Amino acid sequence: MSAAAQHRRPRNSRLARKLAVLGTGAAVLALPVIGATSASAATPTTLTATSMGYADNLDGWIRASLQVMAQQGIPGSYDGIYRNVMRESSGNPAAINNWDSNALAGTPSKGLLQVIDPTFLAYHVPGTLMNPYDPVANITAACKYAAARYGSIDNVYGAY
Repeated sequence: MSAAAQHRRPRNSRLARKLAVLGTGAAVLALPVIGATSASAATPTTLTATSMGYADNLDGWIRASLQVMAQQGIPGSYDGIYRNVMRESSGNPAAINNWDSNALAGTPSKGLLQVIDPTFLAYHVPGTLMNPYDPVANITAACKYAAARYGSIDNVYGAY
């Protein structure tokens, strides 16, 4: 077959191939960006006693809190936390003080270590629930506050 008789592709098909290759390349380059956007929007794991493998009781809440505190560099001991929890709430995570000066001002103390909302918000430890009644969130926020104010929850022997 002569060269003149051979089938020739029109020029526009070459252009179409280049655009297809460029489009595929752009899509491949966009995948990491799309994936990163989706990954950053994922909901992070919230640290609770049970999600960390501890019992859902005072012992488990303290142990889970101590693990979070160790990761965050917040000082405190089991005995210091336990002593203050028993004085403040007798171990009741739903405890609320509706009678003291904080309550009269509209910000009652809440949870195991009787933290008021402004203190909880200021000392909340990321990764824990944003809920002052959650035992791990309450303990870690209170211990972070006690560390800033008194050096450690271990140095607290009365209302703080």
